[in-house]
Amino acid sequence: MQTVTLNTGVEMPILGFGVFQIPQEETEQAVTDALAAGYRLLDTASSYGNEEAVGRAVKNSDIPREELFVTTKLYVQDAPAEENTKRAFETSLNKLGLDYVDLYLMHQPYGDVYSQWRAMEDLYRAGRAKAIGVSNFYPDRLLDLVINNEVTPAVNQIETHPFFQRADYQDLMREHGVQIESWGGFAEGKNDLFTNPVLNGIGEKHGKSVAQVVLRWLTQRGVVAIPKSVRADRMAENLDIFDFELTDDQMASIATLETGASLFFDHHDPAIVSWLSARRLDG
Repeated sequence: MQTVTLNTGVEMPILGFGVFQIPQEETEQAVTDALAAGYRLLDTASSYGNEEAVGRAVKNSDIPREELFVTTKLYVQDAPAEENTKRAFETSLNKLGLDYVDLYLMHQPYGDVYSQWRAMEDLYRAGRAKAIGVSNFYPDRLLDLVINNEVTPAVNQIETHPFFQRADYQDLMREHGVQIESWGGFAEGKNDLFTNPVLNGIGEKHGKSVAQVVLRWLTQRGVVAIPKSVRADRMAENLDIFDFELTDDQMASIATLETGASLFFDHHDPAIVSWLSARRLDG
């Protein structure tokens, strides 16, 4: 597995397994299958409701802890946010059954972000989280956090796929030592991604599927990807992307698919801000 080196010096697999939208009752088997296929990066979140199932799969795998890279995420906390962030972290850690996580992300750029980040800095300094970062932060919010805090986020996990490529933003993050990580790498099939003629044509030349082409495109750009599947054959297929390389012309062809806009939701939209900020988790 290829890795990227975070600004903490930690090595992070460039390809992992995400569990967003996998029901709790299916997650343990899915993660078990993913680990058997060779995945070592696992990505979950408190808001996904399946941390316990991820933890059971990890515990039953007998894979040494140091060989795994486990990410979970903090949801927006009520005041006092600093205290509640630490409480939420302990809840996640207990559900996962782990002594530490490899990466702890602030899931949304809302609430008392500064208090949440101060608590996360404390968790990082204490070794409870080997790296800390953010998710869904647009450039203005990310730079504000970088400039006005002691610890620079190691990762920013954002919507990144062939129709919303984030190339300029990736350059900005690189300048500040922040690793880009993709969510929604397949755009959930929107815009007929899996039948797209450009992606299909490239796949035919390499004997690969559209999914493999997209994952190769992401990882070849240095973007960490976390595809999700509940099918063991698809998990294995998604992992089988390091035996070919896209040409400069093929990368340029994929660049033409850029639409410059989210296919899901805009974190600058007042309605989205209100909805995400009002949402709270049970437990």
